[in-house]
Amino acid sequence: MSGEDKEFRAGGETAGDGIRGTARGTAPVPLSVLDLVTVGAGSTASRAVRTAVDIARTAERRGFHRYWVAEHHSMPGVASSSPAVLLAHLAAHTERIRLGSGGVMLPNHAPLVIAEQFGTLEAMAPGRIDLGLGRAPGTDGATAAALRRTERLHEGADEFPQQLAELTRFLDDSFPDGHPYATIHAVPGPVQATSPGGVQDPHRPPLWLLGSSGFSARLAGSLGLPFAFAHHFSAANTLPALDLYRASFRPSEALAEPYALIGVAALAAEAEQEARRQVMTGALSMVRLRTGRPGLVPSPEEAEAYRFNERERGFVDSWLGNVIHGTPDAVRQGLDDLAKRTGADELMITANAHGGAARLRSYELIADAYGLPG
Repeated sequence: MSGEDKEFRAGGETAGDGIRGTARGTAPVPLSVLDLVTVGAGSTASRAVRTAVDIARTAERRGFHRYWVAEHHSMPGVASSSPAVLLAHLAAHTERIRLGSGGVMLPNHAPLVIAEQFGTLEAMAPGRIDLGLGRAPGTDGATAAALRRTERLHEGADEFPQQLAELTRFLDDSFPDGHPYATIHAVPGPVQATSPGGVQDPHRPPLWLLGSSGFSARLAGSLGLPFAFAHHFSAANTLPALDLYRASFRPSEALAEPYALIGVAALAAEAEQEARRQVMTGALSMVRLRTGRPGLVPSPEEAEAYRFNERERGFVDSWLGNVIHGTPDAVRQGLDDLAKRTGADELMITANAHGGAARLRSYELIADAYGLPG
């Protein structure tokens, strides 16, 4: 085996397309982690980042396939406004697990900047970087306007296919002659291989499209890209979106067949009552976010003491209906049922809870329930 092959196999566990994972233990499909790097009441962003490192290391040790962070802005309880910075830190503290964005909200950024950032990440962790992209702002309208320096927010989403095409050209260094950007190169990137003495880097972050409706599902299918659906906050659209993705799919250099993961909120604890107590912190956090009062993730004690009004209670009941929680056996059964019902190729688990210890314990218990290594 060549040095490059060794590096690739050490970096990414899938030596093929860098996308498809392998189910471990008795899991029906590969299991992965989505971490919002949440900040609980009484805690700090520094502690949240340390917990993110702990979760990534735990996921790596227990055989989860990938670990993603998601871009959010102006949310006190979510410390993931800068995925590239977080991923660089996580790359330095892990060795094998795939790391990526779930996702970068492309309309918030110049495509060249994202190509440069993820080219740099690829140089740091060869063969294990994913670039997941969304077209939503990841925040409210006012914050999106501040990010994009424009009030015409709808145009950012409408122009997403063009932005995606531009980003792809930068990543591949493939603008045609005569294009205004033909002499502009994303560095690190392929242009270095064409410079005197240059050597081609064998890796390029695979692109994923993220979505919570049909738009990105259709686009991902038509481009032959892997697709990640946000089941954890748009469960009613999961099956229609996955059906649309599969029906729209056209084979590409990236994929010969469709590959879809779904994000799923799940939390396990030794006792059902404790799992319920922990997920209620996420429920109260979501109530506050939906009513324009975003804040730190409340403690279990605060959530227990809170008195939900009738409208809030209806929202909480609906939201909890899409959160798989309980004992490890119950969570395993819920994940198995979801994988069977949706036909998802991968499950990406996000744990909603106030403290890092509860989230870490949940991933360990789920890994134990499936007999994952470690």
